Amino acid sequence: MKQFMDKDFLLSTDTAKTLFHDYAENMPILDYHCHINPKEIAEDRKFENITQVWLGGDHYKWRQMRSNGVDEYYITGGASDREKFQKWAETLTKAIGNPLYHWSHLELQRYFDYHGVLNGDTAEEVWNICNAKLADDSMTVRNIIKKSGVTLICTTDDPVDSLEYHKQIAADPTFDVQVLPAWRPDKAMNIEKPDYTEYLAKLSEVSGVDIKSFEGLKEALVKRMAFFDSMGCRASDHALEYVMYKPATAEEIEAIFAKRLSGAALAKEEELKFKTAFMTFVGKEYNKLGWAMQLHYGAKRDNNVFRYNQLGPDTGYDCINTYSSSAEMADFLNSMNATDELPKTIIYSLNPIDNAAIGTVLGCFQDSTAVGKIQQGSAWWFNDHKVGMTDQMTSLANLGLLGNFIGMLTDSRSFLSYTRHEYFRRIMCELLGKWVENGEYPDDMKTLGGMVRDISYNNAVRYFGFKLDTVEK
Repeated sequence: MKQFMDKDFLLSTDTAKTLFHDYAENMPILDYHCHINPKEIAEDRKFENITQVWLGGDHYKWRQMRSNGVDEYYITGGASDREKFQKWAETLTKAIGNPLYHWSHLELQRYFDYHGVLNGDTAEEVWNICNAKLADDSMTVRNIIKKSGVTLICTTDDPVDSLEYHKQIAADPTFDVQVLPAWRPDKAMNIEKPDYTEYLAKLSEVSGVDIKSFEGLKEALVKRMAFFDSMGCRASDHALEYVMYKPATAEEIEAIFAKRLSGAALAKEEELKFKTAFMTFVGKEYNKLGWAMQLHYGAKRDNNVFRYNQLGPDTGYDCINTYSSSAEMADFLNSMNATDELPKTIIYSLNPIDNAAIGTVLGCFQDSTAVGKIQQGSAWWFNDHKVGMTDQMTSLANLGLLGNFIGMLTDSRSFLSYTRHEYFRRIMCELLGKWVENGEYPDDMKTLGGMVRDISYNNAVRYFGFKLDTVEK
């Protein structure tokens, strides 16, 4: 019997062990998509206790606590941090097979040197160990990032953001990790939202453009993109309920926009036409700037209206939407490719059934302007577990070129989530190792090791065009 989460955790073959320990384990981390707060990096926050790090805003853990019958008082309510930690420890005991079990223990091992098992009985011991470590200056936010081997972070930022904290970080010579903005214009696109006109007023103010038409909106967005680009932005990100492609004339779009500004409600068809025009416009602008366009879709959000009204969005009440969109995705990409204005694009679906469809769409639009120009994103959200990651990489290998994959990201709000990169790398090395030992690929460690290093880090450096050195093969 193997030891619990030892040095060869998830690695069952000699080839997998060599690939991980000799090639993947010590690679730097490039976190090109996350939701951490740049203010906390600028101010070099020090956390008071492990609950603040682990449970503050982590809807992954909240969902599991609710599944364990924990009262909301101990999840998002007024219970003390110690009480909340206890309830999480008791819940974790039952999470066999869940990636949260692995992530939590990887974080305890890597950041707190705790190699035991967290449960209800050990919660007090772990609470004290973690809090003692967090009190040390070596565990401030910046030092956690440095300890994790991170070279660059892309946050998620709205077009109206001032990026003041990015400026502060960039101007500080004592911190050499790049913290760059990523453009997230969902609020500018979501014309159906009740507060849309209020948002346009903010965008008008920061851009200096009085937005009274779709042309005005485009002008404002271009100005803000130029600002983001000057701050080092190399990627956009879009949260789409589903992929839509409903083309319309410029006159139709202006009429739809004017109708919304008048306060009238839009028909669904009108909403989709506007969003198609919006996405096509910004996609072409990304191509001019050399940015990558990230498309996240397939989530049905805020399903528990009762709790949504109490707690708001991103609190653990989302699920997978089974809507299939490969045809619309192909049409959308083709609309930009037809005029040679298709940007580098990364496609993520929350529905794992879409893996093969995405894999076939990718191959339709690859060209020599970028290696792996159209990417399938890493297994996302409900899929970033052992099975999900293995299935995503296997599908990508079957239908494309796994060696050009840009690898893992945290997609997290936690500064301890960088161990997800280790988790991914172990799973990747196990997958490749099995193929080699089954005679499906040569035992060519130079080629294999280079591939592992590329997927772990180098491919993303090259793909986004970040000013970083790659690691030698």
